[in-house]
Amino acid sequence: MNSVCVFCGSRAGAREDYTRAAETLGLELARRGLTLVYGGGAVGLMGTVADSTLAAGGNVVGIIPKFLNKQGIIHEHLTECLIVEDLFERKALMFERSGSCVALPGGVGTLDELLEAIAWQQLGQLSQGIGLVNVAGYFDRWIDALDHMSREGFVSSPDDIAIVTRPDPAALLDAMTSLANS
Repeated sequence: MNSVCVFCGSRAGAREDYTRAAETLGLELARRGLTLVYGGGAVGLMGTVADSTLAAGGNVVGIIPKFLNKQGIIHEHLTECLIVEDLFERKALMFERSGSCVALPGGVGTLDELLEAIAWQQLGQLSQGIGLVNVAGYFDRWIDALDHMSREGFVSSPDDIAIVTRPDPAALLDAMTSLANS
């Protein structure tokens, strides 16, 4: 695992805990020599995780579609910035450039990216692990929904999907590294 794709909100959310988790994740990525691959934004948790990674001396690759390539939205201090045609190309390239996927709290876009990663993993097109930084139980109901879909026979067992969940970013990265090495 040399790089981690991070999905997260373009807003900071209602709790300071979310921002602290994004800061911690960025610091941990840099400390471990892992490149951050993300959506290229300078705002919300996206901007926070990128700023934190860069401030700690880490590498950050932003992948952003043309229609979002605007002043104030795009992060202007990235190690590498790739501008793509659309959101579909963005997700494919984010997966291609990453060793694993991690989600911090976020909105519909974050869930879209996360669900696509899970779908690709179930179809054997994505071998990397998927992690959730479950700050303040943010993903609890979402995990419950996956469990319900599994019980009803529509989704593989959550254990088969290889989703690692921890409230602390450092503990999450530790668990994902252990999983990747087993």
